[in-house]
Amino acid sequence: MGKLLSAYLSPHPPVLIREIGQGQEELAADTLAAMEEIGRDIGRRKPLTMIVITPHGPLFSDAHSVSMEENLKGDFGAFGHSELSYSFQNNLDLTYGIVKNALEEGITLAQMTREMNKRYGVDGKLDHGVLVPLHFVDKYYGDFKVIPITYGLLSPGELHQFGKVIDKSIRYADGDVCVIASGDLSHKLKDSGPYSYAKEGPEFDKKIMSAIDDANLIDIAGFPMDLAEKAGECGLRSLMILSGILSGYNISSTVLSYEGPFGVGYGTAIFNIEGESDKDIAAEISRIEKETVEKRRATEDEFVRLARRSLEHYVKTGEYMEMPEGLSDELTSEKYPVFVSIKKNGSLRGCIGATESTKDNIAQEIIYYSVQAGTRDPRFDTVIEDELPSLVYSVDVLMKPEAVEDASGLDPSTFGVIVKKGYRRGLLLPNLEGVDTVEEQLRIALNKAGIDSDEDYSIERFKVVRHH
Repeated sequence: MGKLLSAYLSPHPPVLIREIGQGQEELAADTLAAMEEIGRDIGRRKPLTMIVITPHGPLFSDAHSVSMEENLKGDFGAFGHSELSYSFQNNLDLTYGIVKNALEEGITLAQMTREMNKRYGVDGKLDHGVLVPLHFVDKYYGDFKVIPITYGLLSPGELHQFGKVIDKSIRYADGDVCVIASGDLSHKLKDSGPYSYAKEGPEFDKKIMSAIDDANLIDIAGFPMDLAEKAGECGLRSLMILSGILSGYNISSTVLSYEGPFGVGYGTAIFNIEGESDKDIAAEISRIEKETVEKRRATEDEFVRLARRSLEHYVKTGEYMEMPEGLSDELTSEKYPVFVSIKKNGSLRGCIGATESTKDNIAQEIIYYSVQAGTRDPRFDTVIEDELPSLVYSVDVLMKPEAVEDASGLDPSTFGVIVKKGYRRGLLLPNLEGVDTVEEQLRIALNKAGIDSDEDYSIERFKVVRHH
């Protein structure tokens, strides 16, 4: 029978590796020392298998993914060092056990075979979320197999449940296992980082590191996703899966380090197994999720409430709702175009709207485009009834666009942008998570329009009134 030996939180910046960092790694000296300690700790335990949960493998909005290839390879070619290459053997027996148990629990798990990799346009290599932690493990111990798992953009409860499935699979497998939750914390700690500073960045890091230090699995699994979204992180879902893996045990934790020298938070920790536990925190996580949605519903304004009720009515009846009575004059008398955005578990679930008003009033625009966003966005499957309780809506009312001569007239935090070239046009709303520079805003808008950056195109900017 298998045994879970220990678990770890590990960041994954390639700059920590000396050949890549070229001296920059010393600016993260505390993290570097902690990664060495994680490697030594795993070396002392000598597991048969390392399970690494990563954000950067094949990512799906509705499923986790796991490699089904027997031989796993990867390198740091994307970071200019293809000579840093690695090869591991997959523990396919345990992998098949995880797949079987997941399917029995109704959990969708994408099995990434060579054919699946080709279908989804991925190369099948191990990503840096796996390679960076294992680089430090491999320095002290190399006799292990690897199972790389990429989390899905799912709810905290679903992530936790998948972790419980992994633990069940470990218990019925042969050989001991260590688990690494790979992920960086907030990417918004400094303006000099990859994204502009946001006050939620340090707040997120402090809150999640406190939960880890306390070994509080409920606080980890029930962490507020809205704060995580604003902080711009990539490690929380790895930790939520880890909370499920550890939920059947009494645990203690040791925080080894925390720092953010490059504007990104790096946290490291060891979770020690202290024995079995019969506590089941799944019900508590479900309660937290329900309360979070109820709180959001209680603060909806009439714009957002109308969007939500419109999509709910359509999904349940197949028909557009009639304009309800009792709406404000602003909704029933004014004409402006709108965009309706829908998110699920902090990730976009649909967004559609128009740059010109085509209905009699704002209310009718919202009724129409909320349905379009939920059922006609080509990037996503149609929303189904089971999803409705977990959806979050926002409505942007667009003001009249104005032409600008060049990019100097743009500000992605204040203005949306429209780019035009003949019949081709692309629009991007303002103040979007992860869009912090004019260059990034234009790049995305041009890509949506199918316009090359070296073409002669026109630019317009606009403001929005955002309801959320």
